[in-house]
Amino acid sequence: MQPAIIGELRAAFDATTVLTGADIDARYYTDMAGIAVAPPLAVMRPRSTEDVSRFLAICHRARVAVTTQGGMTGLVGATMPMAGEIVLSMERMNAIEEVDTGGGVVIAQAAVPLQRVHERVAQDGFMYPLDLGARGSCTIGGNISTNAGGNRVIRYGMTRDLVLGLEAVLADGTVLKGVRKYIKNNTGTDLKQLFIGTEGTLGVVTRAALRIFPAPAEQQVVLCALPSFDKVRAMLDLARKRLGGELTAFEVMWNSYYRLVTQLVRGVAAPLPTTHPFYLLMESSGSNAERLRSDVESLLEEALGEGIILDAIIANSGASTAAIWRVRDSSVELSRATAPTVGFDISLAIDQMEPFTEAVAKAIKAVDKDAYTIVLGHVGDGNLHVNTKYSPPADKHEEMKKLVFGLTSDFGGSISAEHGIGISRRPYLKLSRTAEEIETMRTLKRALDPHHILNPGRVFEM
Repeated sequence: MQPAIIGELRAAFDATTVLTGADIDARYYTDMAGIAVAPPLAVMRPRSTEDVSRFLAICHRARVAVTTQGGMTGLVGATMPMAGEIVLSMERMNAIEEVDTGGGVVIAQAAVPLQRVHERVAQDGFMYPLDLGARGSCTIGGNISTNAGGNRVIRYGMTRDLVLGLEAVLADGTVLKGVRKYIKNNTGTDLKQLFIGTEGTLGVVTRAALRIFPAPAEQQVVLCALPSFDKVRAMLDLARKRLGGELTAFEVMWNSYYRLVTQLVRGVAAPLPTTHPFYLLMESSGSNAERLRSDVESLLEEALGEGIILDAIIANSGASTAAIWRVRDSSVELSRATAPTVGFDISLAIDQMEPFTEAVAKAIKAVDKDAYTIVLGHVGDGNLHVNTKYSPPADKHEEMKKLVFGLTSDFGGSISAEHGIGISRRPYLKLSRTAEEIETMRTLKRALDPHHILNPGRVFEM
């Protein structure tokens, strides 16, 4: 016998909006790793904010839990439905509603893929600076829910810094209409911050106003080889001094990552030999092409002269720029090629990164003598991606997580820099947040979602 809510939803919405039984495709209950859970009770596919509002009001009255889905590119289990939940798939709310170049704003619905925003604003000579490897499938709503960072945080900040306003629906169906197109708004509590980085636990984002910027006239992309992490830090200091605000990306790859990604991932070439300890992908952008090229060349000459870098290559075409970025953007493909691995995205003070990675590399040997680490990161903003590779067939995920998250806490870091907490990292939240902070999160949850229907069990337990 189907729950009464199914009949109520069918009466309120058409058959293409509410899916049940055999009509529910596996993509609604299969994560990025291809591991499926039990199908949800139903799938709701709204066309509008009004649909979302009516749907949540029904679920609120019936005390039925909802999990919101976007591009399904998450890595922490936050969007995988649990028993008895209804999936709220935002897939049909995928319109770019406005591009205001005068105000530097794009207004997009939640399910617009990040890459489509890039392409649309580029038609008007603008850029939306948030960028990450999953750009083709991740959505604006998902970016907001996890406060996504990516490659250009060093200059433009996280998603939180790029959201001017948003529209969100609360658990009882109340709509908060906050899509405003200006930066300054000191009229009390900044409510949009309640929905950025909270993984859909406090409300459902339906539309957002995002900051866009004139596309730079020139971009210079460089790949460097370096002899040590101390030299990586020296290069960061020098680049900040010589390039200032024109430094837009500073991506560091340990030898393990660079060597393996160029060996194992099809279509990824090695622009520099694979024998150096560290590699740096540096991007700078600006309005004066001639001056920017001169500044980058002078920076590299100085770095070579001081022994900070060992070798370097400057991209001289769109194709060579894409080839260099392909090395950095192929981390997911490398994870699949080296499976089984356990992936981590952590934040650390830059001066703690080298001792931390050395401690992890040593400690995982206690779990598996053949284990090793594959490391890269947005070092300029303190974010490391660490993959621990172990030997099959035994599943060592939980052992690796306990060990790496424990060391992250010991080194004063955060267990999540970009991907959120979801379900898989929930037991470790206490390593990065105090009991008082977590209880304050619960207080907000009780106030905005008293029946605990929005993404229950994600981030923390009530």
